[in-house]
Amino acid sequence: MKIGPIGVWPPVVLAPMAGITNAPFRVLCREQGGGLFVCEMITTRALVERNPKTLRMVRFAPSETPRSIQLYGVDPDVVGRAVRMIAEEDLADHVDLNFGCPVPKVTRRGGGSALPYKRNLLRRILREAVAGAGSLPVTVKMRKGIDDDHLTYLDAGRIAAEEGVAAVALHARTARQHYGGVADWDAIARLKEAVPEIPVLGNGDIWSADDALRMVARTGCDGVVVGRGCLGRPWLFRDLQNAFDGSAERVRPALGEVAAMMLRHAEALVECFDAERSAVADFRKHVGWYLKGFAVGAEVRRELTSAESLDGLREGLSRLDAGQPWPPNTDTPRGKSGERSKVHLPDGWLDDPWDTAVPEAAESDVSGG
Repeated sequence: MKIGPIGVWPPVVLAPMAGITNAPFRVLCREQGGGLFVCEMITTRALVERNPKTLRMVRFAPSETPRSIQLYGVDPDVVGRAVRMIAEEDLADHVDLNFGCPVPKVTRRGGGSALPYKRNLLRRILREAVAGAGSLPVTVKMRKGIDDDHLTYLDAGRIAAEEGVAAVALHARTARQHYGGVADWDAIARLKEAVPEIPVLGNGDIWSADDALRMVARTGCDGVVVGRGCLGRPWLFRDLQNAFDGSAERVRPALGEVAAMMLRHAEALVECFDAERSAVADFRKHVGWYLKGFAVGAEVRRELTSAESLDGLREGLSRLDAGQPWPPNTDTPRGKSGERSKVHLPDGWLDDPWDTAVPEAAESDVSGG
């Protein structure tokens, strides 16, 4: 698969996930197999204003190449300035634009999965981004639409192709679905038919490498985007590498190997954050994902999820049964799920799909989703 000048094999992308896809996690995943590994969502306003936290978030480990940044923005001028900054200051090799985030604090500003409803505003943003990127490829990640009555993905895909976007990725759910229900893989096939001139990547319900192969076979998409399926499981990228290379081998680490990876992950976060207590606290959310399916007592789980230091984490990990084999039936949903009763939108957002006005206070100065 080619994303502009960048060759990607296997045709796999790590989806940006707020609070998850920082440099330590990306490095662990990248060690397992190839693909594109995208940083956490960066807001364009925070980037152009050189917010210190945001500038730390766009730092990559020396081993990371190519470097991929995902941007969230609503104002075409600010998006254009942010992409131009990335290109001119060599901050990344690839820019992805977020039109898929369903969380209320994003959609109520008209951003994320709400934005493609405004077709002309979307076009203006894409035009500014592609112009500012120079030789860097620009891609788009989006959802089917706001809800089943306001689907936007086919129009958005055509606009993206017309404006010079290098590839489009579709999370085959609406914003209202959030992470609930079943992803509509048939929508991915329809998008591929609508924009055959650029790569189309599918996203949604990929819990195993075999799911990825099934998605490609069923939809004709050019590659896959993996999000929640890799939570607590960097090994999924080795499985994906094997699967796309034609190998049936799959990684099934024993609990001792999982524990070693957990400690590496936490240690890397400490180095990245330069603050042990906050880094270990940040790692706690990963514990349940790493231990999914394993027989681990409640006391040990509590010890791991309340650790305040690396020594405390090491002590808890030492209590695990290192020889316990990988549990069966773990290729199942991970992370948050469930639908939303409504999508929060700016007042009057649905009145005119062709309006190009940028909502007041649309641009957030905080990165990370």
